[in-house]
Amino acid sequence: MDTTVTAVTNDRVINTSPLISPGVTSELKGEINAMLSFALNNGLAINREINGLLESTTLDDLLNVHGLLTKNVQPATPKSIQYLNIINKDGIQETSYNKIPLVRNLILLALFFLIVFIGTALSPEVNNDSLDKGIMENNGISLLLNLTFLCSISGLGVAFYLLKNVSNSIQKGTLVPEEAIYYTALIFLGIIAGIILSEIISLYTTSSDINLFNKSILALIGGFSSDAIFSVLQSLVTKVKQLFSIPA
Repeated sequence: MDTTVTAVTNDRVINTSPLISPGVTSELKGEINAMLSFALNNGLAINREINGLLESTTLDDLLNVHGLLTKNVQPATPKSIQYLNIINKDGIQETSYNKIPLVRNLILLALFFLIVFIGTALSPEVNNDSLDKGIMENNGISLLLNLTFLCSISGLGVAFYLLKNVSNSIQKGTLVPEEAIYYTALIFLGIIAGIILSEIISLYTTSSDINLFNKSILALIGGFSSDAIFSVLQSLVTKVKQLFSIPA
């Protein structure tokens, strides 16, 4: 039995199906207005098919307009556009620095890693000889300071990478609040990746090839490309599983 109910308003047929709540329709209209404003403000070409649908109030036409505008504003999304609108709202009496907590936190984190890097680099315990010993031969305060030194470099690498990503996301209008969770995990992955490259992998190289510069570069690369290193390790694990898998 068809439960769809229709009503006539201003000579137009409006879909009032019980499956679609008024809140969803209102949200749909809000996203359409946000995307249309974003496209106009950024000089994006708008599909001409939208012109004949903007005055409509039917659900089908609203969905068509929403779909067309979504393609026009790519790579931005309705969610990211509305988030940027909240950030740029005139009523918010805050500086640009405080409007985006993610950027503020990343800058503070980068400054923290920079201070730790300078502080540990000034220590006489951090030098070529102590770094050459690595985690297997070094111990005590010297090992702690050297690992902290390498972790700070990894942290600087991942902070540089994330700040660049956030800047690009803001410019393209693709920033969403959920990225903060992803970036938090990526920070820890970056530090771990830096230690893996600079200490664990270096265990399999000759000591004459290892010095302060090489280990620092490895730690920096590990932090900057933590997601790539994770993908490489994951692919290696997958290949190992395939080698030992028993065909059914």
